[in-house]
Amino acid sequence: MPIKSEQNIRPANYDQLIELFQRWRDFEIPPMSSGAPDYTSKRFDESRKEFFNLKNELKNIDTTKWPIYHKVDWHIVQSEMNGYDFNYRVLKPWSRDPAFYQTIWMYESDVPAHEGPTNHSLLEFWQYEFPMKKNDAERMASEFEVIPNILFQARGNLTGNAKDLWVAGIENFKDQKKNIIYIKEKIEKHHGKKFDKILQKPINKALEANEAFLDWLISKKSVKDGPSGIGKENYTWYQNNVHLVPLSWEEEVSLLKRELDRAWSSLKFQEHLNRNLPPMKSAKTEKEFNIMKENGVRRLMDFLLNNDIMDIKDNMEPALREHMGEFVPEEDRNFFYIGMHYDPVPLYSHFYHWFDLAEVRDNPHESPIRRGPLLYNIFDSKSEGIATGVEEIFMQLGLYEDSPRSKEIVWIMLAQRAARGLGSLYAHANMMTMEEAGHVHVKWTPRGWMEREPHLLQFEQHLYLRQPGYGTCYITGKYLIENLIKDVAKKLEKEGKSFNIKDFLRYYNDAGNIPVELIKWEMTGNKK
Repeated sequence: MPIKSEQNIRPANYDQLIELFQRWRDFEIPPMSSGAPDYTSKRFDESRKEFFNLKNELKNIDTTKWPIYHKVDWHIVQSEMNGYDFNYRVLKPWSRDPAFYQTIWMYESDVPAHEGPTNHSLLEFWQYEFPMKKNDAERMASEFEVIPNILFQARGNLTGNAKDLWVAGIENFKDQKKNIIYIKEKIEKHHGKKFDKILQKPINKALEANEAFLDWLISKKSVKDGPSGIGKENYTWYQNNVHLVPLSWEEEVSLLKRELDRAWSSLKFQEHLNRNLPPMKSAKTEKEFNIMKENGVRRLMDFLLNNDIMDIKDNMEPALREHMGEFVPEEDRNFFYIGMHYDPVPLYSHFYHWFDLAEVRDNPHESPIRRGPLLYNIFDSKSEGIATGVEEIFMQLGLYEDSPRSKEIVWIMLAQRAARGLGSLYAHANMMTMEEAGHVHVKWTPRGWMEREPHLLQFEQHLYLRQPGYGTCYITGKYLIENLIKDVAKKLEKEGKSFNIKDFLRYYNDAGNIPVELIKWEMTGNKK
């Protein structure tokens, strides 16, 4: 693995890249027009020349003698610019995807930014604390004031004919209506009429605009009859040039089929090994689940510490404890809550996400290019890949030796992710509708665990249709990490050194939320 000091060998013209990156990010944020970010085709067409000027500036930066660490930063900026260009040419969320205009987000994402294309005027409700201060109420009011304006603009922008995206997007605005009402009631509960002059009018106008927009979407639904997928060729280009996943559509299909086969066969072998053990018991009461949660946190954290697997930082356990989950009655449990109520530790392993985000918050990366979330979900292979990867890695390192039935949950979760990813690939190739892709998802998830939650099914397949590559990144990212481990281990073997999982995860985590292939370049010195 490279020496940390390489990061301190700052090329003389590296500042040129930083300055360009800042101007690029400023450019990527659309100007305001009539109280909302401007996503009109006229604005995009008019800014095309400026975009190509920025892209040419990047191309003309001489990185020949730069250390790999700094070259990686250059490639990050190039990937983002490729993502912008792809959105302009192909994805066009502002004209094809009604959900792009959803403004209110009630929860924090478990990855560096919200999954899927989002507009630039979000109201992040989860960031507000109650009771609110006056300045927070004023900020919320200004965010609500954008909603009527952006939904008015959306009617002119949404000229696309993507049927599945249109129909599924209707549900986003049904949910946004419920969320506006919830927010209004929460404010009334905590503040009475204290903030009426500040918030009442903006909230009511937002609710009225959302209702009218929802009616408009429904009225246009019957005339939408076009495909929503981007096609195999576009999918491959996007993965290779934006998310830097070196796989074609066809190769991803083969990989996900292989992982689906492996997950199912491994599950059956594990069930055979466990045949004489008593069946797992799910938590039937809130008290039982609370005990299970507490034991789960302790099991995972003690395992990581006692087996010298990760550097244990002060922010890790608190981050995990904020997301331990709540008791859900058996008849209401979706896929993830079914497994969690048998044993939460497999899902807590996936919550590596929250360790990662705690570090982003507490110890921002020294590179301004890697410090914040990369645009267009370019972080997905790194973030979702490791969260999925450690489910199996921790199992192989001994996490469930005293709980063999828990290994069954790990294989079930892997099968579910492979199945849903396969469905998303077929949907993007326009070989299946979103509904048909969902059938693949349900059919190949073991034990019927996806049959009970249509809302989760639609949410996931809708997201993956909106954001190419996200449905597969859990598996493709995991594969790229396993490939990276192989290459790092081989390099160390040649040097007469031993592979160490703690050293590997330390470097992987510290690299920032960047594509796995760029981390591989840094760790091995090999770009391919």
